Amino acid sequence: MSRLRPRFWETVPLAKMTRAEWEALCDGCGKCCLNKIEYEDTGEVDFTRIACRLLDGHTCRCTHYDIRRQFVPDCVSLTAASLPEVAYWLPRTCAYRLLHEGRPLHDWHPLISGDPESVHAAGVSVRGWTIPEFEVAEDDWDDYIIDERP
Repeated sequence: MSRLRPRFWETVPLAKMTRAEWEALCDGCGKCCLNKIEYEDTGEVDFTRIACRLLDGHTCRCTHYDIRRQFVPDCVSLTAASLPEVAYWLPRTCAYRLLHEGRPLHDWHPLISGDPESVHAAGVSVRGWTIPEFEVAEDDWDDYIIDERP
């Protein structure tokens, strides 16, 4: 992995980050891999406990990240260019969303804490409480809506 510039997230615009810096912004919470319900009439998004089939519920990481779109064609490829259109869909704690909105990272973010487990210790990851999507019919997803807290 290439070296990261010190505190790059505070000085480098999202569009100017290296691939390594961009990927390092991911805190590993796994919330973006939760299935969501988007209401056409309001545009609001509810998160569910139902996880993408590729999410590892313990590590909170995609099991096939580099080739995920082969398995999940509609998986979002987040880029600086696409962020303005999809930021509303990201968790309120997401570093990409926070930086896009001009807000700082949380103290528990691994880039701040230096510990990749800090996101789990802070209780903001999905570790241990997701349900695989193949176990719930899509018509029943509204029974699994969660309160996605900031």
